[in-house]
Amino acid sequence: MVPRQARRTGINKVLLEDLVLKILYLCGEITLLELSDITCLSQEVVDEIFQFLRKEQFCEVKGMAGISYRVTASAQGRQRAAHLLSLNEYAGAAPVSLADYTGRVRSQSAQEAMLHPAEVARAFHEMVLDEETLKRLGTSIASGTSLFLHGPSGTGKTTMASKIPNVYGDYVWIPHAVEVDNQIIKVFDPGVHHQINEPIPEDSDRRWVLCRRPCVLAGGELSAEMLDLQMSEVTHIYTAPLQMKANNGVLIIDDFGRQKMRPDELLNRWMTPLDRRVDFLTLQGAKKFEIPFNVFVAFSTNLDPAHLADEAFLRRIPNKIRVEYATPEQFIEIFRRECQARALNYDPALAEFVVQCISQAWKRPLAQCYAKDLINQIVWEACYSGAEASVTHETINQACQAYFLRAAS
Repeated sequence: MVPRQARRTGINKVLLEDLVLKILYLCGEITLLELSDITCLSQEVVDEIFQFLRKEQFCEVKGMAGISYRVTASAQGRQRAAHLLSLNEYAGAAPVSLADYTGRVRSQSAQEAMLHPAEVARAFHEMVLDEETLKRLGTSIASGTSLFLHGPSGTGKTTMASKIPNVYGDYVWIPHAVEVDNQIIKVFDPGVHHQINEPIPEDSDRRWVLCRRPCVLAGGELSAEMLDLQMSEVTHIYTAPLQMKANNGVLIIDDFGRQKMRPDELLNRWMTPLDRRVDFLTLQGAKKFEIPFNVFVAFSTNLDPAHLADEAFLRRIPNKIRVEYATPEQFIEIFRRECQARALNYDPALAEFVVQCISQAWKRPLAQCYAKDLINQIVWEACYSGAEASVTHETINQACQAYFLRAAS
């Protein structure tokens, strides 16, 4: 429900007044209606703040635009706004309180979602998986906890993990920002939070954005700093860590064991969150606070999990699935789908030839990724030659020679 009074926003009114003053300073001249759109506050709250700033001579009316005042910061207001911007440059949507954020995240928990086999099959329909793997995936996702995908390279573990959010057919509310101890933390990130285009109820609090359940992927670039609050040295604005952005969704740790931070460092950092489902963050000045850790964490690695983590940590990841190479039948189906997706000719005999070429001539296992990678080679060569791409014995052999370094011994 949209707050109609400043005191009902859950945010200190002074913080809202400072936010509005900074926006007035940066925009120059703006209507109260536009100010409402920028702050995502109701017109009633914006008018309440405007009346205060006007009374204190921090802003002044420049005219009318329809039925809305056009206002600007006064000289006194600009002076104060410049000082506020030197402290932090945040001038966007008003934040929500930590208490409201915590309550909303817990009410939207993925653990409360009811999943059925048909929904899991739909989410992974683009992949060629056997029934047992689908069943184990569904069971893992239904737990709402965490999953360890391990197995050889090229078997589709990362793709599998990225499909997990497709299982959920619902949406969640993500805040633009959260206020903690008068500090603003930016949470909404268009890179990971995909806003829906459907109309939302008119009485919705616009400080929240209705999105698909988020999916955050972190690979070899993952560092310890990315799991804590990050403050820009220039803007002095806090940005939420990865796990906070992923709340109510999925966090994928890809190529686990190859990150900038050591595996034991990551595991120690998340021992408590995975166990108690809460995390602790620290503001500058050593102010600590608790946030929900309502994340489905999917670890993906081609290394031996036993060499990456001790038994105490592996117990906290209750679901483990080993992903094997494709069978000849599975590989042929993957190859058929790739040909269909590229509008290429498909011949079952040629698909069997691909399997024979990979496994016998090049002595390689049937990694699921090979189907797409070899089709890419065929398409690229045709594009360069100015010819129409076609799957033949000759183009398959050429693709293998371009793709594989040498036959395995």
